[in-house]
Amino acid sequence: MKKNILTYEGLKKYEDELQDLKVVKRKEVAQKIKEAREQGDLSENAEYDAAKDEQRDIEARIEELEKILKNAEVVVEDEANLDQVSIGCQVRILDIELDEELEYKIVGSTEADSLKGKISNESPVGRALLGTKVGDVIEVETPHGDNLQYRVLAIDRSN
Repeated sequence: MKKNILTYEGLKKYEDELQDLKVVKRKEVAQKIKEAREQGDLSENAEYDAAKDEQRDIEARIEELEKILKNAEVVVEDEANLDQVSIGCQVRILDIELDEELEYKIVGSTEADSLKGKISNESPVGRALLGTKVGDVIEVETPHGDNLQYRVLAIDRSN
């Protein structure tokens, strides 16, 4: 089974979410189901159906989180080698064509969120950046067949 590479921040986020689902959300949905049952006929009870759907979603997410955490490999960001880009690093790059600076945190695919500047080590840009040093230029082929060039400007710890 594939390891889920997580930063400590990602591990904590998933553990907290799992705890909340098991302790808080399960009780809330059980209460909703109980209240819906007390209304009588379940065959035409929309609240009951909605609560059962919510319960199913919660249990599916709990199962997913447990699977992620069971196969988690935590990257210790404080021990990251800042001589080259690795998982857990914050990297500042220059898009050579657009003359635009970008900043990303390299994370495992489970944690990736491009809207928050977290790119996966398995993404085309993330994969190309791994192992590079400040000053290196990388070329990344996009799914559309374009070649983009980036220069590594800085490598920092993300915390």
